[in-house]
Amino acid sequence: MRPSFVGFILVFLSVCCCSFSSDGSTKAQRTLAIIKPDGLLGNYTDDIKRTVSEYGFSIVEEQIVQLDEATVKRFYAEHSSKSFFSSLVKYMTSGPVLVMVLEKDNAVADWRALMGPTDASKAKITHPRSIRAKCGLDTEKNCVHGSDSTKSAQREILFFFDELAPGE
Repeated sequence: MRPSFVGFILVFLSVCCCSFSSDGSTKAQRTLAIIKPDGLLGNYTDDIKRTVSEYGFSIVEEQIVQLDEATVKRFYAEHSSKSFFSSLVKYMTSGPVLVMVLEKDNAVADWRALMGPTDASKAKITHPRSIRAKCGLDTEKNCVHGSDSTKSAQREILFFFDELAPGE
């Protein structure tokens, strides 16, 4: 093989949805999922977890937490300059949330698809079987959060579950 082709293959494999363990076997991808206060307090938790399971995800870890303002600001730091940030902080601290690590092949993209569009009112029209269509209200109160990339998934999982750090 030519060196440039080998480089291409390595780049391709690094962005591929599956990762490989040290013994060469495939390892399912992980993503972070949060059932937000409106989902948890609205009694959608069991339905969401059942849907997660039906779509082939495993819940590796989960915990119910009451987020404080400082934690929400750190977690959503990339949105700090946006007009909705203070409303987001208020919303995410308004009640407990359920934080989960989901695992399956293609977990990030599959969870994003299952959640549906960010705006739950649009999801009701365009993706009526999505989680946000079923339990969300609007762009803010949309019931669930999901990592938007594998890189974000790694960062977000470690934010809540540092014991899941690779190699530990």
